[in-house]
Amino acid sequence: MIGRLRGTLLDKQPPWLVVDVGGVGYELEASMTTLVALPGVGEGVSLYTHLVVRDDAHLLYGFAREQERALFRALIRVNGIGPKLALAILSGMDEEAFMHCVMDDDAKALTRLPGVGKKTAERLIIEMRDRFPHWERQEGVVLPTQPASASMDLPGSDPQADAEAALVSLGYKPAEAAKMLVGLEDDLSTEAMIKAALTRRLAG
Repeated sequence: MIGRLRGTLLDKQPPWLVVDVGGVGYELEASMTTLVALPGVGEGVSLYTHLVVRDDAHLLYGFAREQERALFRALIRVNGIGPKLALAILSGMDEEAFMHCVMDDDAKALTRLPGVGKKTAERLIIEMRDRFPHWERQEGVVLPTQPASASMDLPGSDPQADAEAALVSLGYKPAEAAKMLVGLEDDLSTEAMIKAALTRRLAG
């Protein structure tokens, strides 16, 4: 089992990234929360990881914080929640926000996430209430994130097009993804656009 990687960030194409560790490039999929927190391409990075082994592939997922990985692992144990939907949930809200939704029975906020309908939201609330790994609910806690300015887009890339593609990969329909990006500042990085779109979507 690969539990953590430390190396150089080679590429960042949400929701995918590549980390060079001793000359070996590891391809990982990550939530938008983690991608926004990452440094620029070419800089050092350390990620907690979770490996999913399937008959047709070995899939590696990366997380900026151990608590985010813990929530991912708890989510994929819920009936009907696979890694893709778990990442979509983590992309739309951080661990603290998700905990508030569960503890407050806020199914409405959860249904704003792609792939989460009313029944799935209710199941998440019921099953996740007792699955938090001994986290204490602390009012007013803000989890640390890297400023979006630390992100780096590749020369010649189109941040808005990349952001739209990433939102589609999370489960949003193309027209919905395009609508979510309307009105955002043009000088934002891809990751910052995605995070802003998801935050606005969650706010309803």
